[in-house]
Amino acid sequence: MKIANIMVWLACVWGLLGCDALTREEAAVAVEEMALASQAATLVGGTVEISTNFTLGQAADAAAEELAAFYASQLPCAEVTVSGAQISVEYGAVGGTCVYNGQLWQGRHVVTVSSTDAAGVVVQHTWDNLRNGAMSVSGTAEVTWSQGFTERHVVHELQWMRLSDGREGVGSGDRVQQPLNGEWAEGIVINGEREWEGEAGEWFLDIDGVEARWVDAVPQAGTYRLDTPYDKSATLSFEREDEDTILVTLESGKKAFTFRVSQTGVVTGG
Repeated sequence: MKIANIMVWLACVWGLLGCDALTREEAAVAVEEMALASQAATLVGGTVEISTNFTLGQAADAAAEELAAFYASQLPCAEVTVSGAQISVEYGAVGGTCVYNGQLWQGRHVVTVSSTDAAGVVVQHTWDNLRNGAMSVSGTAEVTWSQGFTERHVVHELQWMRLSDGREGVGSGDRVQQPLNGEWAEGIVINGEREWEGEAGEWFLDIDGVEARWVDAVPQAGTYRLDTPYDKSATLSFEREDEDTILVTLESGKKAFTFRVSQTGVVTGG
């Protein structure tokens, strides 16, 4: 073994070079994959938020009728039909732009009210090509909450595609959401986990108190712990730079990289 190679090996063993850390290229892929998975979850999350607007304790069919009326009042751009406890929504079918809490929606969404018991509300969601101009998402989720509505539990299975280049991912998540600054309309605080398979392989994300606005591609505060396909892990933290941009700091081993992510999900820096 050459002297130079021996020195590099020893430096790795002693932890001087951070050889267990992501490279700059790997870190850039990690942030892009994280941003895509976050965009997909946030896109469907907004439609979950609007689907909580009905009175607890009534019959499921009555709750569906009440929810359909709320959709019609908020989104005249959408075609809304009700069959029993199931509501079908086609965003943008009537004309105009469907915008709610700053989010743009097109595509099909089916909501099934399974239980309206104040001790345990259960609502099922199915999305078919839900789009916002940047992403397309399809999949399912079960959402549960109870009287008082201080938090809700979301378990999802999603497939997503970035419309600009066709980059895809498929994954699942199990998360608890709370209102951001006490206001669901502003965004959510999230704890839980997500995992997905993207272009580079399999990823696992542990979510610790992140704050996410509906209009952003990634959280504005909090921490992610990410296991990567490279057999290396990383911690990501978030800080808002301006209304359009969030700074994402990725730390792995002894290395740290800072990226900027726009509201549309464009990643720069590192």
